[in-house]
Order: sequence, then structure tokens, then C-alpha cells
Amino acid sequence: MKKKTIITVLLAIVAVIVVKTGVSYIYDKIQIMNAPTMQEIVEANPWTVPADWFKTDTITIKGRIEDYDAERFGFSSMACYYNDVFEKNNTVLVLDIADDGTFCKKFQASYPVWNSFIADESKVRFNAIHFFARPGETIDITVQKGMFGRYECVYNNGSSRDVERLLRTSRKLEDVMRPLWKFEGTFDEANELADEVWKRAMAKLQKVARSEDYTPMEVQLALADIEARFGMDYIGCIERIADGLVKHEQRDSVWHTEILDSVEWKKYLDCETYVPMRRIDYDNPLLFASSSYYFLQNRIQYAKPVSEGKYERLLNEEGGMEVTFEKHSKKLANELAALRKFMGTDKYNLLAQMCAYKEMTYEFDTWREDGYWIQNMLADTTLTEAKKKENLENWPTLTKMFPLYLDAFQNPYIRQRAEQFRDRRLSQKDLATPLAEVPAAELIRSLVAKFPGRFLVIDFWSMSCGPCRSAIQTSKDLRAKIAKRDDVKLIFIAGERTAEGSEAYHQYVSEWLAGEETVCLANADFNRLQDLFQFNGIPHYETITPDCRRVAENFAVSGYHNFENELQRAMEKLK
Repeated sequence: MKKKTIITVLLAIVAVIVVKTGVSYIYDKIQIMNAPTMQEIVEANPWTVPADWFKTDTITIKGRIEDYDAERFGFSSMACYYNDVFEKNNTVLVLDIADDGTFCKKFQASYPVWNSFIADESKVRFNAIHFFARPGETIDITVQKGMFGRYECVYNNGSSRDVERLLRTSRKLEDVMRPLWKFEGTFDEANELADEVWKRAMAKLQKVARSEDYTPMEVQLALADIEARFGMDYIGCIERIADGLVKHEQRDSVWHTEILDSVEWKKYLDCETYVPMRRIDYDNPLLFASSSYYFLQNRIQYAKPVSEGKYERLLNEEGGMEVTFEKHSKKLANELAALRKFMGTDKYNLLAQMCAYKEMTYEFDTWREDGYWIQNMLADTTLTEAKKKENLENWPTLTKMFPLYLDAFQNPYIRQRAEQFRDRRLSQKDLATPLAEVPAAELIRSLVAKFPGRFLVIDFWSMSCGPCRSAIQTSKDLRAKIAKRDDVKLIFIAGERTAEGSEAYHQYVSEWLAGEETVCLANADFNRLQDLFQFNGIPHYETITPDCRRVAENFAVSGYHNFENELQRAMEKLK
């Protein structure tokens, strides 16, 4: 082909691309301009949320993969990263698949769950079992080849069958938040983008709902999921911008922080900057079903204006807060006020109540262990006798603090769960419990046998986890002291693609964990330990007694920041 002809063809191709891109851009803008509002979508798809939406019961996911062969499929288990916002710990649910392709997993839930079991190493064009289930349901699913030879889920009963169109096509809505994921710019520019992303999400939901013939229930579930993901990704976008406004530098062994743009930083602290978040209906119970709800609630609870507002006018000159009933009750009032301001409402909506609920679960054991802390306060030689007496009279005990939080829970179910949490904690007798008789526990038993007479503190981590590596690196000197003890042993268990571990893993262990007890597991086996110990976030720490019992969460070592005190308390409690 002559050079001139080649150039002509290339120019024609470029012209076609330009035209198509331009048409796509124009179409996209038209879609945004004509996007329906959330209220219009709700009114066009009326559906009443069941009265028993919140309910504590088990969910069972069972079924069979037709023509299953573990070697051909490339996996023998699937994992679901499950968060129940009423539980202090979240977990990974492992779905083991038998040789004949059958599977069954039962777990407890507090509200309907929309989630997926995922296979990371699939060799076939199938890697996910999506499901939607209400507490008390058993969902039966058959995985079989469809019309085009691809494996797909057939929902035989229950809520999954009611929303099967949504389960099969919801991925068409997933990428709509992508522009927020890696945005770089100012807060004002982020808000302009958020406005565009929201309108595009509404337009796309309307389009997909019509083309896939969604029922009103499916539309409203999809809408709630979009709200949860929008809030989660928007705050994530804001946090990335804020990270770029701060410079951390170590000088003379001291870390110094410099704000690079005080004007932008002021916006970061201002609730009015977060106006896009006010599109979300925080009182919508359907939000709970979204797998993004946990992250939405967590990011709002720790959003800068909320966390700063919680301690407004409560911190002393050293940046600490006096341990008094007055200060702690004011902290709760401040947090609820900051949440209302952040969300642009005067109501104690469901999400605000959930933030208070999580705060209650975090603080409960501190209130419960008031005798332990009072003893430390009385031994504090920096306090006068008069100050000690004053502190005793105004100490934030459980009997004083819990009723304040209970009053904030206007939703009957949230209030009920808070009372159940209290009763469960107060009736707790076993400070350590035997490990379940499952294969995953055998590794822990072998480690206990390897280090007889010692408590084990297990650090679950991963190379992909920045906070994990930070905790390991900053605890180097402390771990050197711990290594000299004969009553405790640190164990580091990491999840990698294979049990052999990557080159990067081995380099890191050589540099930061040389001489320490390290275990590398394939991700599937790491997931089973997460299922055993009921966690999905890392770093995560477990304390195991010399007789191979798991120390209860509220008495276990929770990290390196207060390691020796927490370990000593656990040992004293378990004498």
C-alpha cells in the first residue's frame, strides 16, 4: 500500500473516532441535562419497604454448580466480604464447594443483604454468585450454562428470585462513580464533578431500569445502592484532595506537619463543602442492604467536620480531654449536632443513630471497666486528692453513659440492638473460648504447640495493606523488647496470591520481620482464618492463650499502641 493511501486511511480512522467521540460526548451531555431527580424516580416506582425489614435471623445460601470440577474451574471456595453494621467485627464468609458442586453457607444477618461470593482465581468465565436475601430465608441457586455457553445463576426461590433482573444486570451501574475515584483538583471542582456524576447516575439508572424491565422494588434497591456508593466515593475523593494539602516531614526525629493551602484546608473542615452528600436519603432503610453502606456510615462518622465537631471546645491545651461524665456527654451531643449539620438536617436520621450506635460499642468496654481505670487514676501522683475525689464523683461510668446513648436511638430496632449488646456484654462469663473444630483452626493449634506456655498475639496483615506495613515498621523497637519475653510470642500471618509468597513479600519480611515468626498463606486459606475469627479488615490482631483458647475481643491485644498494658490486663483477667 502506498504511503499516501496509508495516510488517507489513518486520517479516515481518526475522523471516525473524533466523530464518534463527539457524538458520545453530546449524547452524554443530553442524558445529564434530562436526568430525572431521585424524587421523580421514587415516585415513578412506588414500593413499600416491609415492616420487618430489620430482623435478626440467619440467612442460608445453598445450591449447586453444574458440571463442576475444581481443577477445571480453578477454585474450590468463594469469599464474601460481609459487613453487618450492628456487629463490632465484620468478616469474610467462605463458601466451600464440594466435589459434586454443591455449596451451603449460613450466617446471621440484621437486615436484608445484597452481596456476592467471589472466586479470585477462576479459570472459567464465571467468578461470582450474586444474591439478595432477607433474614430467615434460604436461597437456592443453581449455577449452569446459559444460552451462550456462559455460566450464570438461576435463582430458584426467595428474594433473590424477586430481584433476579437486578442481580444479573447491576454491573451496568457500577462504573458510574468512576470519575470520583482518581479525581485531582480543588474541592469546588470536586463538587462540580459530583453534581455531574450524580445526574449521570440517575440517567443511567432510568435507562437500565427500562431496558431490563426492573420492578419498583429493584429500582429502589438500585437507587439506594447508588446513594451509598456515591457518598462513599465522594468522601473518598475529598479525603484524597485533603491528603495533597498536607506535607509531613521528619526533622530531628520529630514529625512535622505543614498545611500547604490554608484556604482549601478551611473548606475541608467546613460542612458546607460537603453539600453533594445532602442528596442522600439517610432515613432510607434500603441503604442498609447495600454492600457499600458500612463504608458510607464509617466515612461520615469520621469525616473531618464531624470528628472535629465532636471534640469542639472539649480538648485541653495538650489536645486531650478530661475523663468526666460532663465532657463525655457533651462529646455525644456534639457528635449528633455535627452529624445533623454535615447531612443538612434537623433529624436524628437512621444513619446518625448508627454512628452513635457504633460509638457506643467502641466506648462500652471502657465504661464497663471503670474500676480498672479508676484504679489508675487514683494512683496518678500528678493529681491532688481533691481532684481525685472530684473525678470519682463525675466519672463516666456505664450506668451514667449508656442511658444517654439509648435516648439517641429513636429507631426501635437500633434501640433493641443496643440493649442486646449491653446485656450480652454484661452477661459475658467466658473471657476466652476454645477454637472451633474446623480445618482452619489447625494452623493456630500447631503454632500454640510450637511455642508452649506462651500467649500468642497474631498480627494478620498483607503487602497490599499500607496501615499494616506502617504498624509493623513503627513497632520495630517495641517488638525487639517483646522478643525478649518468654510469656508471649508474636506471629505474623499474611495473605498472598500463593503460599510461596511474592518476591516483594520476601524482601519485606527480610527487611522488617527478620528473625520473627512469619506465616504466608494463599488468599483462600487466609479467607478461612478470617471466617474463623470473624474479621475482614486488616491489620487485625488475635490473642490466643497457652491452652489454645481465643481471648474475647474486649480483653485481647488490639495492636501495638498499648500492647504491654493490654497484654498484662488479659493475663490478669485469665489467671
